[in-house]
Amino acid sequence: MDRQQWDERYASTGLIWSAEPNRFVVEELAGLAPGRALDLGTGEGRNAIWLAERGWQVTAVDFSAVALAKGAKLAESRAVTAVRWVEADLREYRPDPGAYDLVLLAYIHLPRGEFGALLEAAASALAPGGTLLVVGHDVDNIAHGHGGPQDPGILHRVDDVVAGLPGLTIARAEQARRPVQTDEGERVAIDTVVRAQRS
Repeated sequence: MDRQQWDERYASTGLIWSAEPNRFVVEELAGLAPGRALDLGTGEGRNAIWLAERGWQVTAVDFSAVALAKGAKLAESRAVTAVRWVEADLREYRPDPGAYDLVLLAYIHLPRGEFGALLEAAASALAPGGTLLVVGHDVDNIAHGHGGPQDPGILHRVDDVVAGLPGLTIARAEQARRPVQTDEGERVAIDTVVRAQRS
């Protein structure tokens, strides 16, 4: 989907996603000491706001102005002020090298070449000791999971993500199952979860 399509989708309803953070973001990041965080593809800002509530100074980037406005409104309703909202296309955005203690890529699905370039930019933005977390729909979700994009060309593979992070120490790299509540009951989605750290 392009920027206009995402703007239209975000404008069509209340929050598209939950106001609560992603479960793997909580699992992997709750124990980190706060610092400077970069949330790439923040959408409506649920993960950025959660981080800010825990003391992080967050830069939240997305190309949808509608989504960012909704995120800012949600942050205001929760008295969160430590998020800087940045409108930019992730395919062109270049974060400052070595500037962040945490970089988050949650459910960003681009063609492999574009995602590889984004992963490289995300890794380069890490300060020494910084953490990079990548979470997204796994390619096996099409056949064995629920929801998510159905184009295998934009879905993640654990090995591909790890291969795109040379020089980082891999702390977690696996397929993970995520319960999804639907009108027909609980279903399970299959995600890629990779956590890495710069020495």
